[in-house]
Amino acid sequence: MNVIVDSGNTYSKIGWFHEEKLIRYTTRLSFDELIGSIRSEIPQNIIYSSVNRTGEEFANALDIPVNILNLTPDTPLPVTKNYDTPETLGADRIAACVGANFLYPNEDLVVIDMGTCITYDLIDANATFQGGLISPGVKMRFNAMHSFTKRLPLVEPEPNAVLIGKSTKQAMRSGVMNGVLAEIEGIIQRYRHKSPSLRVVLCGGDAAFFESSLKPPIFAVPELVLIGLNRILTYNVSLQ
Repeated sequence: MNVIVDSGNTYSKIGWFHEEKLIRYTTRLSFDELIGSIRSEIPQNIIYSSVNRTGEEFANALDIPVNILNLTPDTPLPVTKNYDTPETLGADRIAACVGANFLYPNEDLVVIDMGTCITYDLIDANATFQGGLISPGVKMRFNAMHSFTKRLPLVEPEPNAVLIGKSTKQAMRSGVMNGVLAEIEGIIQRYRHKSPSLRVVLCGGDAAFFESSLKPPIFAVPELVLIGLNRILTYNVSLQ
């Protein structure tokens, strides 16, 4: 059994894998809840990916005899990185692309991860990560309009926003939701000019707002980052 830990600024997500199969996962865990969950069922291997705590802090808190792989920019990967600043490349970005390459090998892929930011990353049929682009996420756009103006309210995202808003809230929701949809469709179209056979893989917490509105074929894989982290872990275990 492998345990996959994806730890954010506030909460952590944990996935339990048997070989390459995701058995279960839990989200929105505090650090103490994360440690308790792993201690309740000790795995063979753990991969730890975090933006706020070091691997040493995690290992000391866990304090059990288990093989822990701390994901860093120097961790061996089953893909190649063609990126000018690999030390700045976010773990979630590369993990999502590793996961997509594992599920759809030998294909050109664009991975769209809709989280705090929206990332669009290309991994080619030769398993080479080619980079991509980063834009503000849905909630970041709503927060920006509220924070940088005196009168605009804070609006929550909703699916299927009307195109022509009849109130300020409707207009703001239309601007963000339809604007993001147009952005996604436009980026996909431009990427397909480079690779007509490109497969689009969608993941991230806000993907559900847009999945049904995007023109097929779109392949939604909600736990793509966990799948990619597990693939990185099994690859490194095989090297030992």
